[in-house]
Amino acid sequence: MIYDDPEAGASVARPHPSAERALDALSFVLSDVRYGLGAYLAVYLLTEHAWNEASIGLALSFGGLVGLVSQTPLGALVDALRAKRALLAGAVAAATATCFVIPLAPRFWPVAAAGMVAGLAGTVIGPSLAAISLGIVGPARFARRAGRNESLFHLGNGAINVMILATAPFFGTVVVFWTMGVTAAASVLAVWAVPERAINHDVARGLLPDDAGHGSRPSPWRMLLGSRPLLVFAACGALFHLANAAMLGLVAQKLALEHSGQGVTFTAACAIAAQAVMVPTAALAGGRADLWGRKPLLLAAFVALSVRGMLYTLSDHAAWLVGVQLLDGVAAGLTGALFPVVIADLTRGSGHFNAAQGAVGTVHAIGGILSGALAGQIVVLAGYEAAFLTLAAVAALGAALFWTAMPETRPSVGPMLPVAAASQAGP
Repeated sequence: MIYDDPEAGASVARPHPSAERALDALSFVLSDVRYGLGAYLAVYLLTEHAWNEASIGLALSFGGLVGLVSQTPLGALVDALRAKRALLAGAVAAATATCFVIPLAPRFWPVAAAGMVAGLAGTVIGPSLAAISLGIVGPARFARRAGRNESLFHLGNGAINVMILATAPFFGTVVVFWTMGVTAAASVLAVWAVPERAINHDVARGLLPDDAGHGSRPSPWRMLLGSRPLLVFAACGALFHLANAAMLGLVAQKLALEHSGQGVTFTAACAIAAQAVMVPTAALAGGRADLWGRKPLLLAAFVALSVRGMLYTLSDHAAWLVGVQLLDGVAAGLTGALFPVVIADLTRGSGHFNAAQGAVGTVHAIGGILSGALAGQIVVLAGYEAAFLTLAAVAALGAALFWTAMPETRPSVGPMLPVAAASQAGP
């Protein structure tokens, strides 16, 4: 439940230990379901079914396109629906089912269709978890909770990849699908372990704790177009994902081609290297975002991404490529923890927190979709080094835009203002 803390000048939530323990478990086990097979799917299609990089990028882009157009309406659904736990559990089940379809029909259109269903399901998972978390802890504690969620997510992802790394040499690619099934079942159980009574559904949609929820409020897209900070954040995020989305897949494909039969093993090693850094980085972001501000931490993510792209071109040695992947942990850990926090900052009091996540996420997803298609074509035409340098340049452009145009969104000391007041204040 929510109460006002006059010394903090903000509304805070009473701790609900059982609900937060359930959130911890959910964040940990959800890691293998949230993004599906990820880079493993590219390696599976490349090595087991002889797809080329361009075909892989194109087929996987369909799921991204469906996710793109569905983010805002599905975010609005998360805002409006009080049965958020059921929605999240259903999305987990649907995303997992599509992954089991792919080995049965590893052809272009079946894979593309499975990706589209997974894109719809995956689009629901992140906003639902963020909404449930916000509804439990309240806006004043949300930055720390979001960082903890992201840290545990990466810890779980790292643990899953260690399991895959240890078992893939003995059982082959099939272990990727079995781990997906196990973590999906655990995720559904963890969802239902979250007490329904602990969720304040008004706060979960971005309303202030004492707001009755009545009155006229702008639509999510109107709110996005009318807020310069949200527009800048959306544009910068699109550049970030344009640079970032394809990098792990390219590294995994390159290692798979140079080390025949070890594609899954090296993909797991790359993922583990990144997750090992994401865990403390996300925890740091959540713990220090209120003290240091959001802007310097997110700028560091852009810089790490650009440097990562350039370093990939210096050597083809497997140890070097896996080592450079550590920088992915810095960039992804920071952005994953702070994305919902910045949106919550800019939409506080609007009642459209999750729909705004969808609207901004739609713009970000454009970059992610274009990333795979662009990188795949560059690899076919000019090689892996040219693709990595191109992506590094895009990240540098994003860093420059973020530094010059993005304001700090950390709330000032004092009462938390509705979004309308914050938007009128400008950067």
